Amino acid sequence: MLRVAGIGVGDLGRLELRLLANLEDVELVAGADPSHDARAAFAHELSVPTYEDYEELLDEEDVDAACIVTPHTLHYEQAKACLERDVHVHLEKPMVTDVDHAHELIDLADERGLVLAVGYQRHFDPRFSEIRRLVDSGRIGEVHMATCHLEQVWIRWTKDQWRGNPDLSGGGQLYDSGSHLLDALLWSTRSTPVSVAATVDDRGHDVDVNSALAATLERDDGEGQITASIGISGEGQSTPSPGEMLTLLGTEGTISFDGETVTVIEGGVTYTATPEDPGFDAVTRRKLENFVDAIRGDVELEIPAEDALKVTALTEGAYEASATGRTVDVGDRLDRP
Repeated sequence: MLRVAGIGVGDLGRLELRLLANLEDVELVAGADPSHDARAAFAHELSVPTYEDYEELLDEEDVDAACIVTPHTLHYEQAKACLERDVHVHLEKPMVTDVDHAHELIDLADERGLVLAVGYQRHFDPRFSEIRRLVDSGRIGEVHMATCHLEQVWIRWTKDQWRGNPDLSGGGQLYDSGSHLLDALLWSTRSTPVSVAATVDDRGHDVDVNSALAATLERDDGEGQITASIGISGEGQSTPSPGEMLTLLGTEGTISFDGETVTVIEGGVTYTATPEDPGFDAVTRRKLENFVDAIRGDVELEIPAEDALKVTALTEGAYEASATGRTVDVGDRLDRP
């Protein structure tokens, strides 16, 4: 029996813990959150002990794995506390808001033989899996350019919440929903960021709202570089889920995704596919199942922290590029300090 605790039991935290509790041979033992209302809702829904302080939970309860769903800047200390107690960790995205912290957590998990997962659920979305499969198949030849964007009604409902507070969020839409787009681009093309230039606009708020990135990516298989144009807006029209677009240009064709349909053009012929959108709950369950099965040694972890490290490095590089007006070397950030 895998004994799981929750750190952060707000709406998303409770959803993930309900899904975990419904998995075979998983026992939910406790939850921690500084919010009285969140603890009360969690206790009512799941009938297990609650703690105001997560370290007290870790000291008092016998825990094998933790699911952390808290403000972004808290992830590092909370994940570190778990790993130091030999507790496997599933972190919601972004992994952390400091690339050195990302390296430290990865090294700590490796040293202790623990699973460290970061919940980028697009790895379990058949639409993005199909894009990755098409790239891997070589259908469009060598991918050399990518354009993508994400837009969402975001700042309107986050400006007065913790996401609008940079001390807790670490940044704005680029670190929030935009983080999923960066991950999807890197994951679907199996690439690593090399450099980035960026313009970031806070639109008069305390955190960034609009970001435009020009990035160079390197294919992990050594098959060349990708020139990427990335646009992210937190003052769009789509709600609650973001609107997304991704186009990949190859030497022999193109792949494009408009949020619903995947279109492939090769040799002057157009093919379309509309993989089913499984819905948020379904992909969330799949990533949590993968986390649990990876702990048991049954499967390979599909949401490794190494993927999240790339996203953090690219995001931090973009913020620096915008602040300095210079192109930033992201590859240096990916090298262990």
